[in-house]
Amino acid sequence: MPLTLDQLRRYAVARSLFKPTTLLRAIGKLGFVQADPIRAPARAQDLTLRHRVAGYRAGELERRYPRLPLEEDFFVNYGFLPRERQALMHPRQARVAWTPARWKQAHAVRGFIAERGVAHPREVDAHFAHGKTTNWFGGSSNASTQLLDGMHYRGLLRVARREGGTRVYAVREDATPVGEQEIEGRLDALVDLIVGKYAPLPAASLAQLVGYLGNGVPQWKDACRPALQRARQRLHCARVEGVDWLWPADERADSRRWKPAEQVRLLTPFDPVVWDRRRFELLWGWSYRFEAYTPAAKRRLGYYALPLLWREHVIGWGNLSVKDGVLDAQLRYVAGRSPKEAAFRIALEEELERMRVFLGVEG
Repeated sequence: MPLTLDQLRRYAVARSLFKPTTLLRAIGKLGFVQADPIRAPARAQDLTLRHRVAGYRAGELERRYPRLPLEEDFFVNYGFLPRERQALMHPRQARVAWTPARWKQAHAVRGFIAERGVAHPREVDAHFAHGKTTNWFGGSSNASTQLLDGMHYRGLLRVARREGGTRVYAVREDATPVGEQEIEGRLDALVDLIVGKYAPLPAASLAQLVGYLGNGVPQWKDACRPALQRARQRLHCARVEGVDWLWPADERADSRRWKPAEQVRLLTPFDPVVWDRRRFELLWGWSYRFEAYTPAAKRRLGYYALPLLWREHVIGWGNLSVKDGVLDAQLRYVAGRSPKEAAFRIALEEELERMRVFLGVEG
């Protein structure tokens, strides 16, 4: 029988929302977890992990990160990866070449941090007085912060921990140079990491993500397209309603094992279930947009609308906030009203209670 969109939808939801496990195992199964600084009502990384880690609480990843074999780095987006997977991208060569003067600054800062063990950006700024600079969105920021970001991206530093959301740095050991014969294998592993996180993927979405991979491995950007071609040869592929879909070769998208839970879930906009807006529209038939950076007057869904998943269907969205220690949930539905069945009302209240426990607030 031909694969159907209903089967793809169940597969997409059930494979990603696996049975909750430990923090390290969950990140390992996901491959990487995207990070975002907005807290509405919690950061994206925490909202992603709360569905997949047993007993997870907001901020747990940041608290436990220094003791786990994890790294913060840029992959197809910025986030957290197991250390052995982050190592596949290094030594990284940035597309923008630094001047000798900039490298002199970087080596001086690296020596300063090496002597201290770890250093907060304000300590670096106080010691070197690098001054101010224009940041990427046109504002002013400390030049030391920009330098540290560049050093981290180039693999000179690693994030040792966070303090109040601010990255605290330590020196990262120099990565071993990669021989030409290793590049292909590394890129194949990185593309498989993408597929493992976001499958099933429309072919156009996989091409888009492999393009983003060029930002994680700029030194191999020209080799990303051949890596995409190799991936298309080894992955499962099926055309469903005029769209080519791809997923791991060792999985069956039409298997009866893919049974989404009888649950309501409020997902972060960056959750792998909903991250790909192209896939979202194909699977659920409506357009979801992340509007945090949209002017308030032009928003349709809200500042930080959380897609509302019921079984395998995204049926609406919610804007959640905490006011005076109490969770406030404003919910909206694509159909204009909530499902009438009692099972939905019970599941929704259970999800809101899970959110309260996760945030440590009252009803």
